[in-house]
Amino acid sequence: MRLDDLAYDWYARRLRRQLAGRRLPRHIGLIMDGNRRWARQMGMANPSLGHKYGAEHVDNVLAWCESLGIKHVTVFLCSTENLLRRGDTEVAFLMRVIEEVLTERLVRPEPRWQVQLAGLLDVLPDSTARALKDAVEATRGCRTGARITLAVGYGGRQEIAEALRELLHESASAGTTLAELAGTLTEQDISRHLYTAGQPDPELVIRTSGEQRLSNFLLWQSAYSQLHFCEAYWPAFREIDFLRALRGFARRENG
Repeated sequence: MRLDDLAYDWYARRLRRQLAGRRLPRHIGLIMDGNRRWARQMGMANPSLGHKYGAEHVDNVLAWCESLGIKHVTVFLCSTENLLRRGDTEVAFLMRVIEEVLTERLVRPEPRWQVQLAGLLDVLPDSTARALKDAVEATRGCRTGARITLAVGYGGRQEIAEALRELLHESASAGTTLAELAGTLTEQDISRHLYTAGQPDPELVIRTSGEQRLSNFLLWQSAYSQLHFCEAYWPAFREIDFLRALRGFARRENG
């Protein structure tokens, strides 16, 4: 083993010891940014290959979460804006990557995470929408208690609008007038119609690539989240980067 590998392992163990006995987030949100820039940095002729490496890297991060007992993860894979603004070829490549990762890493051989969805399936290619639905069904019986929410064709403002729309339809079906709804409406009424209903709100949101913004991700749920911005591009996001984010959370949370 090389000297730098030994140093890395030593530092990773040190970070884990620092986290021992500290309160860690129950739910983490991940904004996987910088895939294409990483591919260019690595000299790849097709920058879209960064999406493939980035999607496969999710499996490593989930393993890190498992080792620390973190049971809820929401991953921002693709926004509604990405679908509209990116070229057709790039979007098609990304959708194929998502389909492959769902099948090969989240469903087979034995699901460790129950898959949930956040986003509008109607804006996705039929094959991608079907793969997402199949993954939800295939992992429904997962017994680990761990849940991964895949935000695909997702936007935070869109999610809140959808939640309000569902709430209005629900109230109308129950014979509740708008005036009655306005008089009784609570935050909980809206929360139970969000994509992440039934899960704790994310206590930590991590964004890679050095960008310091939420980009329309979990706007309602992250109202009180701690935010951590990492300079590394997503495919180069290392376990020690992850552990540092958790150390920062633990220091602020535990005082």
